[in-house]
Amino acid sequence: MAQFLVRDVEEAVAAELKRRAAEHGRSTEAEHREILREALLKGRKPAKRSFTQVLASMPYFPEDDDLFDLR
Repeated sequence: MAQFLVRDVEEAVAAELKRRAAEHGRSTEAEHREILREALLKGRKPAKRSFTQVLASMPYFPEDDDLFDLR
C-alpha cells in the first residue's frame, strides 16, 4: 500500500481530525484514510461487507431489551 506524509496542516484541521476520529472510535490515521476514501471514491460502488461487519455496525440499545420479554 502507498504511504503519504502531509505537512503544514493547520492546527484547527488537525484538532478536527482528532475530534472526528474519537467520535468514530478510530485512530486519526484510520480517520484520515476514511476521509480520503469518501472524498476520492464517492459515487463508486461501495465495497461489499460481510454479514459480521454489518452486524457489528448496528447500534445496541439496551433500553429496548424489553421487546424480547416473552412472559
